[in-house]
Amino acid sequence: MYFAALLARTEDGWEASDTELDDVETLSDLADLAREASPDDDTVLVLIEQEDSWFGVVRIDGEEDPRIFVSDAAAAARSSYGEILLTDELLGRDPGDDDDLDALDLDGTEDGENDNDSDDNDDEDSGGTEAVGSAEAVPHGPVGDARILDDLGVGEKELRSLSEDAVTEIAEALGASEVLETVR
Repeated sequence: MYFAALLARTEDGWEASDTELDDVETLSDLADLAREASPDDDTVLVLIEQEDSWFGVVRIDGEEDPRIFVSDAAAAARSSYGEILLTDELLGRDPGDDDDLDALDLDGTEDGENDNDSDDNDDEDSGGTEAVGSAEAVPHGPVGDARILDDLGVGEKELRSLSEDAVTEIAEALGASEVLETVR
């Protein structure tokens, strides 16, 4: 089970609305949905929480590209809603990369590099995660912009430490807990 809400910052404070993600297939769809919640190009936060497994925050500021934080990428990857947030860019992959081919490492070298150099570079490119055996390999733990809410009073350290009731704790820090509870 999941919970998703939009928090739109207005002149009068935060406004919350419950949102269904069933018709959302891409991050672009989600960003469009969020922008509709704030016609004045104010900040909109999409808060998504799946049971006690993971949470995600998507921040849309006007027409800027969405900024994303996901508390546990591996857990989110098992969710259709999480997959919307786990873009190639967020996971540090080049769009269109074929991880199956990368994992095969057919000759063990690339452009004259020796095996040890190639292995070291693979670790750096994947952020320390291994893609061996699975094109779906994603890191365990947080990914994305952990400073996404810094200017709103939720610092990186605090965001990374949130767990079970993260959406409520974020709303409390923003001063939006009452409006969030109206849609919960």
